[in-house]
Amino acid sequence: MTEARTAGGRHVLIAADKFKGSLTAVEVAAHVAAGLRRARPGLEITALPVADGGDGTVDAAVAAGFARRTERVTGPLGTPVTASYALRGDTAVVEMAEASGLRHLPPGRYAPLTAGTYGTGELLRAALDAGAHTVVLGVGGSASTDGGAGMLCALGARLTDAHGTPLAPGGGPLAGLTRADLSGLDPRLARTRLVLASDVDNPLTGPKGAAAVYGPQKGASPDDVTALDAALAHYARVLAGSVGPRATEYASAPGAGAAGGVGYGALVALGAAFRPGIEVMLDVLGFAAALDRADLVITGEGSLDAQTLHGKAPAGVAAAVRRRPVPVPVVAVCGVLSLSPGALRGAGIARAYPLTALEPDAARCVALAGPLLERVAARVADDFL
Repeated sequence: MTEARTAGGRHVLIAADKFKGSLTAVEVAAHVAAGLRRARPGLEITALPVADGGDGTVDAAVAAGFARRTERVTGPLGTPVTASYALRGDTAVVEMAEASGLRHLPPGRYAPLTAGTYGTGELLRAALDAGAHTVVLGVGGSASTDGGAGMLCALGARLTDAHGTPLAPGGGPLAGLTRADLSGLDPRLARTRLVLASDVDNPLTGPKGAAAVYGPQKGASPDDVTALDAALAHYARVLAGSVGPRATEYASAPGAGAAGGVGYGALVALGAAFRPGIEVMLDVLGFAAALDRADLVITGEGSLDAQTLHGKAPAGVAAAVRRRPVPVPVVAVCGVLSLSPGALRGAGIARAYPLTALEPDAARCVALAGPLLERVAARVADDFL
């Protein structure tokens, strides 16, 4: 999405992620552009909303020119939900959260042991049906901790208990898994380049694994976490009997624990290759070409904190700019800032502009995020343009 203005030869590239809970990445870009335009009417502005593989990944792809495709798939609780993926040529962007995300749970209701990922597999199959030969699977915001078992079943795998009965959905039932037959997986997967795009590099199990780190966010109690971690470890052992030692090796691979272990299922059974989500999305969205003409890059997300430095969109954007032969300044906009100036500079971000500097009240800050962002953008223009 590009806004062109004639004047001065100055060009600003807006490559910001969403402000979770208040603005989508597309809305962030629109408000920043409006504030810049008000302050400097002659600017040339290119808006390229970005995402790191989690919520908003499909929206970012659509804003960059992909076509939105909508499917009716199985939600995390087994009921039908409407989910989208993005397609351009033979490349598809599939966002796990669209089918199996927390957003599809009723308010206040979690299902840490029984939420599944069958719908994610259905979305992948729809992308293959549409002719995709390269599929970016963005993972994050999931409601489940099932190791991608539901996803694999939707794609043709058969996971059964001691009686030969297919397992019920969710991570809890994995404790009763006896046999994993992957021979029925969709043969098109073998001819498809599948990229696992994630902003986390956790292993499948252990103190930094899918259940321990992310289970509580999905409603898991301490006992649930223990049960899920054991079930995922058992799942990996059973898969090793089907696919060999790589099942054990992939359990500790970066990204295996992403999105409740969906990363593991994609790596071990679907032949996926793991890459940091923001790097993948910048490639898919055409960031390098947009950067060629930029004199200033504005990135950002809702909260600039320690997690930002580990695979989140602003750090990825700044790193990509720094690889350019002649880097340009990168500034960040955000709702809340908890990084020091030194940490920002170390990440390649010259300065950050939090909305809380204008409105300290958190509730008002969220409610008025758009107008506040326009005022912040005007300050950026004064300081850097």
